[in-house]
Amino acid sequence: MSDQFKNPPSAKLHGLGRDGVDRRGLLKCMAWAGAGVLWTVSGGVPRSMGLADAYADAMDGLSFVQISDTHMGFNKAANPHPDATMAEAVARIRKLPTQPAFLVHTGDITHLSKPAQFDMAAQIIKGANSQVHYIPGEHDWLDGGDAFKAHHGQGTKGDGWYSFDSHGVHFVALVNVVNFKAGSLTSIGQDQLAWLKDDVSALSPSTPIIVLAHIPLWAVYPKWGWGTEDSAEALAILKRFGSVTVLNGHIHQVLQKVEGNVTFHTAMSTAYPQPAPGAAPSPGPLKVPADKLSSYLGIREVNYVEGQSSLALVDTSLVA
Repeated sequence: MSDQFKNPPSAKLHGLGRDGVDRRGLLKCMAWAGAGVLWTVSGGVPRSMGLADAYADAMDGLSFVQISDTHMGFNKAANPHPDATMAEAVARIRKLPTQPAFLVHTGDITHLSKPAQFDMAAQIIKGANSQVHYIPGEHDWLDGGDAFKAHHGQGTKGDGWYSFDSHGVHFVALVNVVNFKAGSLTSIGQDQLAWLKDDVSALSPSTPIIVLAHIPLWAVYPKWGWGTEDSAEALAILKRFGSVTVLNGHIHQVLQKVEGNVTFHTAMSTAYPQPAPGAAPSPGPLKVPADKLSSYLGIREVNYVEGQSSLALVDTSLVA
């Protein structure tokens, strides 16, 4: 196990059961104040500041929240109650100083693609009182995408890809889990790439682009399949735009990369952590001490001010 997971932020044990975590104890642990880091990117150079500084500098413009990898239906030791931690994430969203215009869910809504699991996630996320834009993860595609498309496919193209605009920002929601195989790189596919080229063809190069995709569009760790085989083709289509931000899920941890005009961000899960790249024989649910679990779960707030090219990102864990 890497040092990243040996020494998480300190936390105090609250009412945990014999198995190390029960619903009541977990909810007590979730009741602490959140903490996070604000990232801004200017000229391709990222910098961070504390939340107190960030919130003191309230932003006017678009504010939205990314939630990812809720894994409704997961019941193993890493977190037997993902519904409870998802509910706490939604409660944190309700308490944000700036209420988001909408939420984006970057996939793995469910663990087994069951209609009841999609229903449970939808019921919990209603508590955010916000519109939600969904893309699927590989766990939402175990049935070939039938349940996902029945719940969230209205108005989408092909296997569920689509775009929308808000506050001068163009959002592109990609699906890169259709041909998922564990340990192999996935792909976007030629049909979706052709759609993407057409979708952005009429946009000005000054239009900020935000891409949503479940599996990262950069090679985080190809040995584990943490990357997308034809991502370079998608990024080539977006090369003419001055500001491109890619928001991913899948790996259940925050990593960042800046490459030319593109900034890549992966997100925390609300269900369970995964090992750092290469820190274990394989990826998968990582069991941490029950009183530390909340340190590895969280949400992301994204702020955009029209006329500025940089986004401000606040990654907030579910425990201080």
